Amino acid sequence: MTYPVHLDVKPQVKGFFDPATNTISYVVKDPASNACAIVDSVMDIDYAAGRISYGHADEIIAYVEANGLTVAWLIETHVHADHLSAAPYIQERLGGRIGIGKNITIVQETFGKVFNEGTEFQRDGSQFDRLFEDGDTYEVGEMSCLAIHTPGHTPACMTHVMGDAAFVGDTLFMPDGGSARADFPGGDAGTLYDSIQKVLSLPDEMRLFMCHDYGPNGRDIRFETTVGEEKAHNIHVGGKTKADFVKFRTERDATLAMPKLIIPSLQVNMKAGALPEPEADGKRYLKVPIDTL
Repeated sequence: MTYPVHLDVKPQVKGFFDPATNTISYVVKDPASNACAIVDSVMDIDYAAGRISYGHADEIIAYVEANGLTVAWLIETHVHADHLSAAPYIQERLGGRIGIGKNITIVQETFGKVFNEGTEFQRDGSQFDRLFEDGDTYEVGEMSCLAIHTPGHTPACMTHVMGDAAFVGDTLFMPDGGSARADFPGGDAGTLYDSIQKVLSLPDEMRLFMCHDYGPNGRDIRFETTVGEEKAHNIHVGGKTKADFVKFRTERDATLAMPKLIIPSLQVNMKAGALPEPEADGKRYLKVPIDTL
């Protein structure tokens, strides 16, 4: 499939790095208006203390307000397993619609069982304002944006193209970081390889923005590259056949520990960032399944 892109539209992109989770959130401004999208926001959690806070989200809110921007969309590239989404918190203060890939329903079905969510938990994606399918378009002000289905890390992963900028979630890392794992339930290394090829079929000059960076080999944090740079220098993809990549990715994933925030993140993010409802004592609780993940 050939995807329509608009390299002549050059949105202003502001990144916000969260050192606790190595996540980068973005405010993406339409160059022709004051409309913007917020991509992959972070809600702060002190997991050991059971405390939620919003310092990272408040920084984004302050930036939006200081620049007189209007939020059109709150985009989740996928159901994150390493941080909690601040989308509902930001939506309550700034508005906007929350969107994620249509296959969130697969993630909800899988982890609804893992966390024994019961029949009251809707597994139809209705917690989100829009479920994107491959090739769907939407607008941020006068800027036409495109959702591309890029599964493999999770079934619901999407790459969002806004003008000459594409937000790849965990499909790719910076060239010296390679690619994300594919061993979560619903993940698949072969599918991830195919999705990476989708991204790399975009024009070489397309800007790519990462969801995470870990500063490999001690370098400074970076989160912007191009399709051309990824094609030329990505250490996990360059020169590998699909079979080579699957073998490499599968062997590497077997050595990786689970993300430290996977349990709270999945429970919250599959519900569009909503925290659990208070129980009879007025407190909210997250579940820890034993010998499941």
